Amino acid sequence: MRIALFRWQTGLLALLAGLAACSSPDQQTSLPPAQDVRVRYTARRVVLPQLPQRGRILDRHDSVLVATRPQFLLQLPQRPPLDTLALGLLLGWDSTTVRRRIREALPYPGTRGQAVQLRLTTAEVARVRQDSAAWPRLKLVQQRHRLYTSPAAAHALGYLSAEAQSFYRQARRTGRGRFYRLRNGGVETYYNGLLRGHRGYQHPLLDAQGRQHGSWAKDTAFQQGQDLHLTLDVKLQTYAEKLLGGRKGYLVALDPRTGEILAYVSGPVIDAATITAPDQAGVRAELLEHEDMPLLNRPAMLANPPGSVFKLVNAAVALQMHAISPATGFRCDQSLVSCVHHHPPGRSLTLGLKYSCNPYFYQVMQSLINCVPDSLAQDTVAARHANLAQWRRYVRSFGLDSVLGVDLPREAPGFLPTPAYYDKTRGSRRWTYRSIYSLSIGQGEINLTGLQMANMAAIIANRGWYYPPHLVRGVGTGGPLPRFTRKRHTLIDSVHFAALIPGMVAVMQRGGTADASSLADVGITVAGKTGTVQNDEGDDHAAFVGFAPADNPKIAVAVYLENGGFGATAAAPCAVMVMEKYLRGSIAPKRKNWERRIISRARQE
Repeated sequence: MRIALFRWQTGLLALLAGLAACSSPDQQTSLPPAQDVRVRYTARRVVLPQLPQRGRILDRHDSVLVATRPQFLLQLPQRPPLDTLALGLLLGWDSTTVRRRIREALPYPGTRGQAVQLRLTTAEVARVRQDSAAWPRLKLVQQRHRLYTSPAAAHALGYLSAEAQSFYRQARRTGRGRFYRLRNGGVETYYNGLLRGHRGYQHPLLDAQGRQHGSWAKDTAFQQGQDLHLTLDVKLQTYAEKLLGGRKGYLVALDPRTGEILAYVSGPVIDAATITAPDQAGVRAELLEHEDMPLLNRPAMLANPPGSVFKLVNAAVALQMHAISPATGFRCDQSLVSCVHHHPPGRSLTLGLKYSCNPYFYQVMQSLINCVPDSLAQDTVAARHANLAQWRRYVRSFGLDSVLGVDLPREAPGFLPTPAYYDKTRGSRRWTYRSIYSLSIGQGEINLTGLQMANMAAIIANRGWYYPPHLVRGVGTGGPLPRFTRKRHTLIDSVHFAALIPGMVAVMQRGGTADASSLADVGITVAGKTGTVQNDEGDDHAAFVGFAPADNPKIAVAVYLENGGFGATAAAPCAVMVMEKYLRGSIAPKRKNWERRIISRARQE
C-alpha cells in the first residue's frame, strides 16, 4: 500500500510539473515535492535582462548591406506652412530637394495635417543641432532601425516585418495589395529567427520563502542574433540593376558549381530601404499603384513561358528517349510553324540550336511524342499519353513544376502540363501532337520562374546536376543550410548534355542568333541560347540563358525582359555583360557604347 501511494504521489508530481511547463510566464502553479506533499512550490519564468542584437547581412565579400544602427529623423511641424527655402538652407538642400523629400514622405499627394519625418545624415544632424535655437518647432528623433548601406538587392534582402507595418496598411488599401500582403520579406523574413536571436530564460521552482528548489523546465541560453553572409556580390548586383533599371523582367546569375546566387534582380528596380523607410510613404503609394508592379519579386514569384530557351531541355529529353541523335537533321518547314528569320537548313542538333529553328524543334518534339520505342506499332492515343508523361518525368528532374527550395518566402513552382491536363482542356483523350506543339518552342502551357531558368542553365553547364540555388552561404560562423549542400541529379545522362554545348557555343558565333554578343574578343567562350516569347497583348518578351566559360563554367545567367522584343538584341547583351563584369571585373572598350545605351534606356523606362 505504501509503495502504491508513493508511486501515485510521484506520478502526480510529474503531471503537475508538465502542466507548469505549459503555463504562461506569470502563472503560479503549486507543486507538491516528492518528500513532502504539504509544501507548496511556485514555478517562475525569469527573463534575463540582456537583449540580443539583431544580426547583420553581408555580401559574399563581407561588405555590410544591412545592420541595426541609430537613425535620426527630423520631425517637421504640421502647421502652419513650412518655409521650405529656409529649411533647405538649414540642411544644405536646395528647395527642389526639400519639396521632393516632403512629397515622398506623404502617403498621398497633397496630404495635409500629417506628421512628416525625414531621414538625416550625421552631417545634417549636426547642422540642425547647431541652429536648434532658431528652429524650436523642429524635433530631432533618434531610434534604432534596420539601415541599408546600398540601395541594391531590395527583393533579395527584403525587410523586417515589424518595421513594415506602415507598408502593410498602405497595401491593404490598394487593389494590388494582395501581392504584397504575402509578406515576401526576402532573407530578412526567411532567416528571421536566426537574425533575431533570443533572450535567456530561467525556470526556477520556488518555495513560499523564495528559495529555489531546482527548475521546473530547462533553462534557455541567451543567443545573440547571427550574421548572414550572402552569396550576392554587391558590385555585380549594382551593375546588373543598372542594366535593367525601370524595365520589367529579371536577371539571375549564379555559380553553377555551388548554386550560390551572385546577382538577383527584379525589375523595375527599387531602393532597398523603400518598404521600411519612414519618409518613403509617398514612394510606396506610387509603387503599389504602378502598372508594372515593381514590388513583385519576379524571379521567385512570377512564372512565364520560357520561349526558345526551353528547346535545350526538349533536345536533352529527346536524346535521352532516343527520339533523335546529335546528327539528326530536319527541314525548316514553315508549314509546320513559322521561323522568324532565314537561315541554312538544320542538318544537325548543333545547327538547329545555332539558328533556333522553330520547325526543327517542332519535329524534335513530334518525334518524341509520337515515337513508340522498341515497337512496330503506329502512333496511338496510348503512346502519346505515355510519351508525354515520360517527357514530363524527365523535365521535372530539372527542378521544374516544383519549388527549388530557395531561401526566400513564396517561391512559385511554375507549371508543366500532364496528359490528364490535356484530356480535360481538350475535352477528349484523342488529342494529337498538333494541338500541343507549342511545347516544342517553350510556349503554351509551360511556365518557369527566373530561378528555374537560371538553374536550368547551371544544370547544362554541369552536365546534369545542380545544387539548389540559395542566397545565404553562411549563418554566423557556419555554412549554408544543409539542404543547399546536397547535390541533385537529373534523369538525363551527362553525354546528352554534352551534346548541347556545341550548339550553344555556335549561338554566340558568326551566324548564330546571338553572334553580336560574343565575348571572343576578351578570350571568353560563352555558351548560350536566345528566346523570343510571343505575346498577344503587346511586344514580345526577350529571354536568354547561358554560362561562361563554356569549358569551365563559373557563372550562369538567365535574363527575361517583358515586352523587350528579341532575345538576341535585348536579353543577350545584358547577360553577357554581367558575365564579363564578373569574370574580368570590367567591360571591354568595344562594348562601352553598347553598355551606355542599355543603361540609358533602362533609366528612361
